[in-house]
Formats: sequence, structure tokens, C-alpha cells
Amino acid sequence: MENTLSTETDPIDRQIAQRLRALRAERGWSLDELAQRCQVSRATLSRLENAAVSPTASVLGKLCAAYGMPLSRLMRLVEDDYAPLLPRGAQPVWTDPSVGFERRSVSPPAQRLAGEVLECRLAPAARIDYRDPPRPGLEHHLLLLEGQLEVTVEGQAHVLRPGDCLRYQLSGASAFVTPARSGARYLLFIV
Repeated sequence: MENTLSTETDPIDRQIAQRLRALRAERGWSLDELAQRCQVSRATLSRLENAAVSPTASVLGKLCAAYGMPLSRLMRLVEDDYAPLLPRGAQPVWTDPSVGFERRSVSPPAQRLAGEVLECRLAPAARIDYRDPPRPGLEHHLLLLEGQLEVTVEGQAHVLRPGDCLRYQLSGASAFVTPARSGARYLLFIV
């Protein structure tokens, strides 16, 4: 099979593309079947799997819901083997410039361990919507460090200020919104 990945593509985008292709192949799904399951066009899925475009947080959220896994789990599958200590400079960072989102995987990646910590930044006037949870019942603890953030979980909006912690389990849609004057930096603990 010919490798269609561009040599100019960001290495993390190439790794995500390879993992997305592998997940679809493991399930025996066609691109059309995956498109129907996640409500993302077949053309977009093809471009993602070939690393022709960088994935957005929204699209990755839809894909993770179709695969029944949180985004952090997908990213762990992309990242290197488990090491107990992960210095800040070695922590993988993924960005979605289309909405001004940055995600740092603080916890050392480990497929065998469930809990993890993410450090996230969301630009001012940003919005990320997740239609479905990656896995129903997934527990989150969100600690806002800087800025302001409105998190809507299953229709209920929560406005967070620095030091506030929101604990919730996902079983439906969620959204993350920052006001025009302030972005947000937060830690997300996933159990």
C-alpha cells in the first residue's frame, strides 16, 4: 500500500492519521460507514487519514464518539510507550488553530492506566461543541486556572472563574465557550 502522507505534515498529524486509519481498519468499517456514524463527510475523513489536513477538536470529538473513546485515549494511542515521568518539555501538545485550542497531555501516556491530566488553553471568543461523549459516563474534573470558561454539560451551563472546579460525568452533549475578553487555561482530570 502506498504511503500518501506528506513529508511536510506535522509529525503529530501523521501519527493521528495513522491511528485513525488503524482504528477504522480494526472495526472493519468503510469510510462511508464511519462518515455515517460520526456525521463527518467521507472526503474529510479521507483527508484526515492521509494527513492532508489537520484535524479539528470538533471532528476528533465526533470520531472519538464513533469509536467509543475519549480524545485523550486516542492521543495516548498516538503517543509513545509508557514512562513514569514526563518532563514538561516532552509532554505532547496538540493544537486546533481553527478555534484557538491547545491541549497538553500532562500525564505520562499509558494504555494500561485509566486516569490522566490534561492542560488546556482556549482562546478568547472560542467555542468547542461535542455532540456526543466519547464514552458515556466518563468522569471529568475541570479546574480553571486562568480566565473565564462556560462549560455546558447536557444543557446545563456552568460559568467558571479561576479556582473553580466542575465535576461531571458525560452522557450527552457538551460545549466549552470563552468570552470575547478572556481566554481560559484549565486542567482536566479524566477518570
